[in-house]
Amino acid sequence: MRKIFLTLLLAALPVLASADEGMWLVNMIEGKLHRQMADAGLRVDAKTIYDEDNVSLSDAVVALAFGCSGSMISNEGLMITNHHCAYDDVHKLSTPEHNYLEDGFWALTRDQEKPVHSEGIYFLKKVLDVTEEVEHLKDSTHAEGKVFGMRKVYATIEDRYTKKFEGQGEVICSSYWGGRKYMVALYQVYKDVRLVAAPPVCIASYGAEVDNWEWPQHKGDFAIYRIYTAPDGSPAEYSPANVPLHPQKTLRIATGGVSTGDYTMVIGYPGRVNRYSSSFAVKQQADIAAPIQAHYRMEQMKILDRWMNSDPAIRLKYADHYFSLSNVQEIREGEAYCYNRFKVPELKAAAQDAPLQEWIDADPQRKAEYGNLIERLGAKYEAVKDIEAQLNYYRETYVRTFRLNRMINLIVRVGKDRDKAKLPPVPLADSVKLAERVDQLLGEVDMRVEKDIFKYALGEFYSKVDREFWGDFFRETYDAFGGDVPAIADSLWDNSVFSDPDRLHAAMKEPHPTDFYTSDPLYKYASGINIVPLNKKKAEIEGKETTAELESAYKKALYYMREDKGIAQYPDANSTMRITYGTVGPISPADAVTVADHTSTAGILEKYRPNEYIFSLKPELKALYEAGDWGRWADKKTGKMYVNFLTNNDITGGNSGSPVMNAEGDLVGLAFDGNKEGLTSDMYYDPEMNKCICVDIRYVMWILEKYMGMDYLFDELTFVPDKSSLHKAGRRNADRKRR
Repeated sequence: MRKIFLTLLLAALPVLASADEGMWLVNMIEGKLHRQMADAGLRVDAKTIYDEDNVSLSDAVVALAFGCSGSMISNEGLMITNHHCAYDDVHKLSTPEHNYLEDGFWALTRDQEKPVHSEGIYFLKKVLDVTEEVEHLKDSTHAEGKVFGMRKVYATIEDRYTKKFEGQGEVICSSYWGGRKYMVALYQVYKDVRLVAAPPVCIASYGAEVDNWEWPQHKGDFAIYRIYTAPDGSPAEYSPANVPLHPQKTLRIATGGVSTGDYTMVIGYPGRVNRYSSSFAVKQQADIAAPIQAHYRMEQMKILDRWMNSDPAIRLKYADHYFSLSNVQEIREGEAYCYNRFKVPELKAAAQDAPLQEWIDADPQRKAEYGNLIERLGAKYEAVKDIEAQLNYYRETYVRTFRLNRMINLIVRVGKDRDKAKLPPVPLADSVKLAERVDQLLGEVDMRVEKDIFKYALGEFYSKVDREFWGDFFRETYDAFGGDVPAIADSLWDNSVFSDPDRLHAAMKEPHPTDFYTSDPLYKYASGINIVPLNKKKAEIEGKETTAELESAYKKALYYMREDKGIAQYPDANSTMRITYGTVGPISPADAVTVADHTSTAGILEKYRPNEYIFSLKPELKALYEAGDWGRWADKKTGKMYVNFLTNNDITGGNSGSPVMNAEGDLVGLAFDGNKEGLTSDMYYDPEMNKCICVDIRYVMWILEKYMGMDYLFDELTFVPDKSSLHKAGRRNADRKRR
């Protein structure tokens, strides 16, 4: 597999600002970055990890539609990732009769593997620097007086390279360093993906939301898929005739584990971070956006908890939605707490904002371009803080709580399309495709649950969003009911055809005109307000110079300052392949508290509470833990079965499922979570608190062998023996250099 990277501006990498911070582009591994990694303990050369012309470790790493990462572990197409990355697939395959979330899924033969709907498993083939082309396109667009937009630029570049690489894969253009560089990536994409193994949630998500973002954890967060191709090896849609993919590179599985001080590296596809944001952007997130988002997701979860605990069928139906709510809620709550606990706005103001303004002031040309940038940023963020709160309240109480809107809009859109075509009304149920989609969407919800959430959200909307942004329908309805919000909610819900599946099915069998649906109270609710008035108000407050424009200028100036001072700077994560390195180690999350870097099965039994769902175990699994038959997967030094371990690798969302490798490049675990003390990481990396929580690959193998009985898979895997030394001396040398 050939990957072509044009040498970047930072190819001659200066000394790193922080030894373990950084989500570095894989081509940056040559030179000083590799030497720094070697000092930390790496025992392979740079080309073993990334090579433009030959197969390397990076060729075994994949993106799951850029939502998660994974890695190839067999020549027969086995790909391993996190269970929470496979959660939606497992949920969709589950039924009350075969609840694979609760009971787990494992295929004991290949014909038992379950096809899943996949948006694609992406293998990186090559990357080209297209900065000059993008800049030329932008300049020519301006010169011609045409409307300029980066989406159009990206589309033009992607179309150009799609034609150039016709038949070779999918092209994606991305920007780096706030538009300082642009690159095109070519991916080979495979869509015939089949589920092979997924443990029950009592293994994969032990402790669930209570332990989420916490340390210590005890989660076996893994799932295994197999990728299939056409018989000739090319990507293909699902077909029984397809054959397993033979990847160019697979990872070996280490049987020795890792210990305190051992080197680790992670290759994956981290999503988005904003490390180069100003202190004012951090404060806005800490004081406004994060608390509001955390609060309303928590309130939804409380409503769901009551219903899910009362009925297993509702638990299954809402499991995936609850999981999504919980994950974001924990992140936002942690951000609000940590940004303030660790005084991140103040740290950024002192370490980033102030030096930047000094650098600007030191040069007349820079002063002419940027002026008093920091002062203007602060004033602008202060001016918009109230409208930002309104925007967040609007999104959380109106946009993100009403799950029926997809179904309502689908039905109305079909009717409006017929009206445009001047076709007479027909029973919508005559369209098999539409009827199936409506049934699918109805199957995702329970109307009793949705009504409870609707009533709560409507009350919060009226309470928190200013009247000037309500829209005519909301104002008129509020006034008509004298402000009795519970009565408003009951009236809108109970008089709607959309809130009762029987009424809706009956209506769809009749040839109703479109206004039958558009006059429905819940349609009026769904379409009664939009974000335009809020955005107009924000634009009015901001004037000619917006916060977004100032923040962009800030990041541009910061980039040039660091370049001028010779400070290394990785681009913000943007779902492109990155490498990060670190070491295994404990954490001290609070004064006088230090927590070890490994957890074992002993902790699972300590947490076990049979009457509490998230800490319960299946009897046969509990018996296995108590028997302690760890076989060849036991730690050689302690005899324990380790479950999770902690490193200081720099990761973020999108890294879930990324392979965690040792100093030899062998697989020792999977990254699956961070810690709540490190939830500043979107905007600030804390070298003491930012941690990466990983599932030990030996625990994965033990589950596959002892619990699932899938040891037949081991014939496809390559195991390497225990490495007694992972070059800790290198780490000690690096520590001495830093001191």
